[in-house]
Amino acid sequence: MSSPVAPGRPASAWHVLGSVALGLVVGVVGTGVHRANDPWGLVLAYGTVLAAAVLTRAWGRARAMVAYTLALAAMVLAMGFVRPGGDVLITDEGIGYAWLAAPALVLVVAVLPARWFSDQPRVGRRDPEQPS
Repeated sequence: MSSPVAPGRPASAWHVLGSVALGLVVGVVGTGVHRANDPWGLVLAYGTVLAAAVLTRAWGRARAMVAYTLALAAMVLAMGFVRPGGDVLITDEGIGYAWLAAPALVLVVAVLPARWFSDQPRVGRRDPEQPS
């Protein structure tokens, strides 16, 4: 098991490839789930997108976030096309449009402070168990 990326070091190629794979899987699963039991399927799909975004942010920093977002967006948009026979996975309704906006949720995680995703202890903080 590898450790998270150390401060000041870029994400490795494995982190980026893992983030791409995660984005593709989340895109497929979210597209399949987003219409299940309206609105809870969409809530579950959004929660999965956000949880995976937090994972990629903590795991591989900006490069991994970009890779995850692009893979997620590509998969969601690819699955939005009309299939032969007129079948669709993402319908022309409000819930379908809401799911198409799912990759934008990653921006919420992307703008959060980096220290929230770090395993490094904060310097200068007093230990609450030590007497003053």
